[in-house]
Amino acid sequence: MDNQPSEVIFTTEEGEEITFQVLETTRLGGVDYLLVSTTDNEEEALILKDVSNNTDTDSVYYIVDDDMELAMASEIFNELLDDIDLI
Repeated sequence: MDNQPSEVIFTTEEGEEITFQVLETTRLGGVDYLLVSTTDNEEEALILKDVSNNTDTDSVYYIVDDDMELAMASEIFNELLDDIDLI
């Protein structure tokens, strides 16, 4: 991931914006994943999956909720950041 963001802003369905700090990034099977936390609470983390198309002007991320995919990405992030408990 060449242009790694330091933070991403999520817009909820209600239009609320939530800023996440990017803690780490990785690439698995050609897909980019971000480990993020809210800027006010670094003890809780989420894993985001980049689902952007080449034609998208902005990056599009979804929260990983598939158990198998989450376990795979969590294992990688645990290796990269020993001090963060993801599961």
